[in-house]
Amino acid sequence: MDDRDFRVVRIAAPLRHSVTESIRNAIAAGRFKAGERLPERELCEMTGVSRTLVREALRQLESEGLIKVLPHRGPIVAGLTPKEAEGIYQVRRELEGLASQLFAEVARDAERAALRESFRQLRNAFQNEDPVVRLDAKNRFYASLVGGCGNEAIGQTLRMLNSRVMVLRATSLQAPGRARQSLKELNGLMDALMAGNGKAARKAAMEHVDRAAQAALNILEAQAGPAAPEAPEQRRRKS
Repeated sequence: MDDRDFRVVRIAAPLRHSVTESIRNAIAAGRFKAGERLPERELCEMTGVSRTLVREALRQLESEGLIKVLPHRGPIVAGLTPKEAEGIYQVRRELEGLASQLFAEVARDAERAALRESFRQLRNAFQNEDPVVRLDAKNRFYASLVGGCGNEAIGQTLRMLNSRVMVLRATSLQAPGRARQSLKELNGLMDALMAGNGKAARKAAMEHVDRAAQAALNILEAQAGPAAPEAPEQRRRKS
């Protein structure tokens, strides 16, 4: 992974948004690990922007729960416990299932065409081993799906979770064979969406999230290691 992947391109999007997205992608792609410090100087060099913009981006990412600021250490990447990840997946399961059902039932022709195009780009992106390319394509696919479901509240809620969802997507895709299986599941979802079958679309979306959750939780639990044994006084209090 090359830091040039996270260089900010000065285009029409507000620069602060681009810097925030770049650092978010770097964390999701594993450039910075959970618990690792985020030195401002290194982030400035990576993104090619000023400290002021980096600090604004870090404040935004702190509000999203992706980083936390510790006394005497500064900003670090916030880790996700398996329990926290499970909670996020429970919310995703319900919201993405509902969004898929609504899309199948109410999406207009232009929104269906946009989703087909984003899915085509997603298939192409999965031929690329770069995790940033894959994550960006998946984000665009879900943006098209939620944008066409006709329920702004779903989009607002998922955007609040987006940073941590991106990290979990990147985590689940680390599982051997998960990328191929993920595409197969999304292909089934697309069939239901394009057929206008709301119930089948909801079921396919929820099953996709369930399988992604299992892949990510297996990895997180392995990284966490075995739970520490209880101290004798803790056991006595429970008895």
